[in-house]
Amino acid sequence: MRKLAGLVVAVGLFSCATAAWAHHAFNAEFDSTQPIKLQGTVTKMEWINPHAWIHVDVKGDDGKVTNWMVECGTPNTLLRRGFTRNTVTPGMEIVVDGYKAKDGSNRANGRDVTFPDGRKLFLGNSSAGAEDK
Repeated sequence: MRKLAGLVVAVGLFSCATAAWAHHAFNAEFDSTQPIKLQGTVTKMEWINPHAWIHVDVKGDDGKVTNWMVECGTPNTLLRRGFTRNTVTPGMEIVVDGYKAKDGSNRANGRDVTFPDGRKLFLGNSSAGAEDK
């Protein structure tokens, strides 16, 4: 019985450590001095914790298409901001304003998303100066 209790505690501690690692500070991964505007076609929307992700195909000046991952706030934050599961769907054209990843990868922390009809929603991210307004 003691071994089982110890195993349960160990698994619980590991789960907490994993969740803490997955939820990071903005400044650890993104650069507030590197704003970016991405215009492209949504390929996927992931409603996962601790951050939702929008995947966008962006066509460069050279015609090459690059897929970007845009980190958003938590799914709950997005729902409070007016999103539904049908707000961002594959094939939709959007513009995302945000901040580039420090490591140079095709990732960004999203601040706002603008839709073809001009509607704009706050992505509820953890960016510097854009905390839960």
